[in-house]
Amino acid sequence: MDRRIRLRHLQAFVEIVRQGSLKAAAEALFLTQPAISRTLAELEEITGGPLLIRGRGGVRLTAQGQFLHGHALSGLAALSAGLAGLGGVASPPPQLRIGALPSVAARLMPGIVARLLQMAPDLQLAISDGAHEALTKALRAGDLDAVIGRLGEPHSMQGLSFTQLYLEEVAVVVRPGHPILMDPDLRRVGNYLVLYPTEVAAIRPLVDRLMLGLGLGLPPRRIETVSGAFGRAFARDADAVWFISAGVVARDVAEGRLVRLPVDTGLTRGPVGVMTRAGAPRSFAETLFMEVVVQMELSD
Repeated sequence: MDRRIRLRHLQAFVEIVRQGSLKAAAEALFLTQPAISRTLAELEEITGGPLLIRGRGGVRLTAQGQFLHGHALSGLAALSAGLAGLGGVASPPPQLRIGALPSVAARLMPGIVARLLQMAPDLQLAISDGAHEALTKALRAGDLDAVIGRLGEPHSMQGLSFTQLYLEEVAVVVRPGHPILMDPDLRRVGNYLVLYPTEVAAIRPLVDRLMLGLGLGLPPRRIETVSGAFGRAFARDADAVWFISAGVVARDVAEGRLVRLPVDTGLTRGPVGVMTRAGAPRSFAETLFMEVVVQMELSD
């Protein structure tokens, strides 16, 4: 490590990102704003480039800053634990409570958890899945630290901030050999039992819009569910047609257990990202989580 880098440089850098502004970070570290600005400038001079971009909405990391930030978080956490151990007092392990919609739980969470535990082995992690409405309600109540999933309707996002990661669409899947595969036309789904998203599901308005675009209403024979476990078991053994976020069934389709109908579902495409309480300061664990999620999406 460059000998010019001091602990104060890393502490200031991490706190600026955690607080979202130099002013708030200076207050948290009991420094003046010119002092923390100077410390950041020194670190950027040592590392050879800008680490943060300032804007009206606060600060955001550059690519170089994202790379350094994850390592700085891990290093400071390890140092804190080591110093606490020397004093004979074990510091409490960081805790993180994440809500994940089913598509994200299947597509992203295994990799996110593996990376988190690699960077913070003592992290106490709790993961809940469920419907969008239930998870965002728990987030607003403080029972969850973050929710990762689809952007909901405006009324469901009150008091929350959203960081977009990627776009995802709804898939229409059936079992291999399903009769509809002979003529894969969505206007024929009414001939079969349909697994359809519930009224409170984030994808429900999008699927309704898709159906309306085809001149169709709600399927007359339907089971409303977003349960991946139920849908997966039921669709594989019945002549049902299942509307579900593509991420939920991506592995099933790739491994041939389910077949995606070759139909255009572009109208259902919507943003997936991380939801947090607007304006709430982030803990070390929450900051580390955001860092891991963003890095994984950038590397995909």
